[in-house]
Order: sequence, then structure tokens, then C-alpha cells
Amino acid sequence: MEQLTAWINILNGWVWGPPMLVLILGVGFFLMLGLRLMPLIKLGFGFRMLWRGRSSQGHGDIPPYHALMTVLSATVGTGNIAGVATAIFLGGPGALFWMWCTALVGMATKYAEAVLALHYREVDKQGRHLGGPMYYIKLGLGKKWLWMATAFAGFGVLAGFGIGNTVQANSVAQATLNAFDVPVWATGVVMASLTALVLLGGIKRIGDVSAALVPLMAVIYVSGGLVVLALNSEQIVPALDLVLTQAFNPTAASGGFAGATVAAAIQFGVARGIFSNEAGLGSAPIAHAAAQSNDPVAQGAVAMVGTFIDTLVICTITGLVILVTGAWESGATGAALSSQAFESALPGFGAYIVAIGLVLFAYTTILGWSVYSERCAQYLLGERAVLPFRILWVLAIPLGAIAQLDFVWLVADTLNALMALPNLVALLLLSPVVFRLTRTYFAKPRLETSAEEV
Repeated sequence: MEQLTAWINILNGWVWGPPMLVLILGVGFFLMLGLRLMPLIKLGFGFRMLWRGRSSQGHGDIPPYHALMTVLSATVGTGNIAGVATAIFLGGPGALFWMWCTALVGMATKYAEAVLALHYREVDKQGRHLGGPMYYIKLGLGKKWLWMATAFAGFGVLAGFGIGNTVQANSVAQATLNAFDVPVWATGVVMASLTALVLLGGIKRIGDVSAALVPLMAVIYVSGGLVVLALNSEQIVPALDLVLTQAFNPTAASGGFAGATVAAAIQFGVARGIFSNEAGLGSAPIAHAAAQSNDPVAQGAVAMVGTFIDTLVICTITGLVILVTGAWESGATGAALSSQAFESALPGFGAYIVAIGLVLFAYTTILGWSVYSERCAQYLLGERAVLPFRILWVLAIPLGAIAQLDFVWLVADTLNALMALPNLVALLLLSPVVFRLTRTYFAKPRLETSAEEV
């Protein structure tokens, strides 16, 4: 096992090393230029499409708004709490700046993924709308690329049971044990039962639950963060100055902080940013393909809003709380650093905000990733795989809650990167389709796009 762990560590270091980070950022930058900065210029349009998407806009399984909430249920997770803290611990305050850069180009990536997911989708015998990288590879690139679609689906199934299930269950179990002294096995059983009730209703029920839970958990966590920032308002400008300065200069050792190079700020800021918003991994378009919409561009605009909310809002609040409270110099890392920052500003209940946030974020991640992995399993094995998959998904939750998952986390992290490779290649090859659909949409006056929006 030690030898296997060592080999996977080497593979993980390669797939998440500088070449992969450059590829993900490069694809996002290329798409942003090809779209003529549309994701930035049309962000307001994206929010209008999101608001309009509360009701059906065409064929599909769930309203466009519910599709985004399903995506956010999977992406807004431990990365927004523990991931940001880890980036600052390893890369210094400047890492937050590089997370922002990742999110800005990631908006173009998420937009392109959703456009292709809706443009190339299928309907199964049960009337479910299926899409995502495996389908836009198959339908958009042809037979010679089918191996790449199969590889993505295989990595998606396996990665889901790790990063989208057992690891999340373990995070919830540890958080409830530390904060509320609840036994890990009890947390696992309760989570498995609640997940089973939701999964029985398929993506429609997952969308309904996500639409209720995601805004709730975001309000609780963001409100707590804003209170901390308000109490430390005089430190916000210095904190922002620290972020911008140390993004391009080495971070000196201070207190419990060991110091960091500019290269570390870039590497960990980009890596944790991608881990948080999943732009380029190919997971989000699987849920967007189920949206009740006939317009790929409108759904793409909804998708890019998700990256903005995830990283530029929630991750920024976490990062600033850590900086303004001075907790980043304590030597703590991960969720413990975020918890310490909140608790120092809000004694007595700050840590509970982080604990409740972790529980809700991780639980909804289990729901969101069940959609991704189920669709990958259905692509590989057909409709007959859906029910067995859901049973296995529920059974894996209590096992994850009580297990030691260092090895599982390592493997899942590697598989997550391997998912990104075929997706990024497909995005590059199909980018002309995205550019054409976008330019056609905004060139024609229509009821959905008023003169003000265009």
C-alpha cells in the first residue's frame, strides 16, 4: 500500500502540476478571448437569465435556476472553506488574487461547457435529458473520439465515489463530532437516509432540494462572514493591499506563517481555485444539460454566474475573514484556520458558523455529485445502471463517515484531474461552435435579449 500511495502521489503531482494548471488557465483564457470578453461584459445578462430561469424556458427536466443550484450544491463545498484556507496557508495572502484570476477565466470555461452541454444532448427512454462532456465529445467530435468520452465517464464514476461522496461524508462526520459531539457512525446513517430519500426522486427532487438548501447555506455562511468583515472594517483595505502586493512578491515569514514564494502563491491559488469552482473539470455541464431550456447561450450565461458566486463571492469572503482577523499568521490550516478566524471575531458561535457551513456544503455536494456520477454510469452501462448506482451511492456514505480516507482522497483528487483532460481537449476542438452560437445569439434582436441587454 505504501508503494501504491507513493506512485499515486507522483501521478497526482504531475496531473495537478504546472502543466495542468497552465492548460486549464490557457483554455479559459483562449475561450475568453474568442468570446470577446462576453462573460465579463454580460455578467448582468447572466443574472437576468438566472432570475428568468426560475420557471421552464423549454424542454428539459428541471428549470434553469434549479440546474444552477444543483451545480452550486456540488461546487460550493469544502473548497470554499478549507480550500481557501489551505491556499493562503501554503501560498500566502497573494494566493487569493490568483484564485480571482482563475475564476475570471473560469467563467468563460463554464459558459462554454454549458453551451455545448445543451447544444449536444440526448433524451433517454424515460424522457431524461442527458448531456455533458461524454455527449458533446460523442456527438460533436465523432466516432474517432469516442474513447475520450468513455475515459471521461469512467473517471467521473470513480471520482464521484471519492471526492463527491465518501470524502464529503467524512468531512461532515468530523465536523459534527468536533462541534456537537455526535458519533461519526450516527452522522453517516442520518446522511445516508436523507440522501436516499432525495435520490429516489432523481434529478427533479435533487434540483428542488438544492434550490432550497443552496441559498439557505449561502445566506448563513455569507452573512456570518460579512458580520466579521463589518467588525474588522478598518482592516479590509490593508488586507486587499496585502493580497495585491504579495501576489507578485514573496510573502515573508510572520508569526506561525512560514513564508511563501510567488510561485507558491500562483500554484496554490490556481489549484485551490479550480478545486473550488470546478471550471474545466467537466462536471457542471452534466447538470446544466438537464435544464428546461432550448437556448444554449442563455443557459451558458446562467452557468458562468455560478463561478462568479462560488469563487468571487464566497471564497473571497472566506479569504478576507482569514486575513482581517490575522488568523492566517497562526500556523493553522484547512477548515481549522477558517474556524479559528470566525471564532476570533465572533467568540462563542463563530466556529459553529463554519461547522454548520461545512455540514450543509458537504451534504449538498453529495447530492450534486450523485447526478454527475449517475449520468456517467448511465453513459457507460445504460439505463439499467441507474438503480444499482443509487443503492451503491447511499451505502458508500456511512462507510466514508467512519473510514480513514487519506488514500481515497489522493486517488479521487487524481481522478478529478484526469476528468479534466478529455473535457479541455473537447472544449478547444468545439470552441468554434461556442463562438458561432454566441455571436449569432447576440447579433439578432429578440424578445429574450432586449436592446439594453445587447
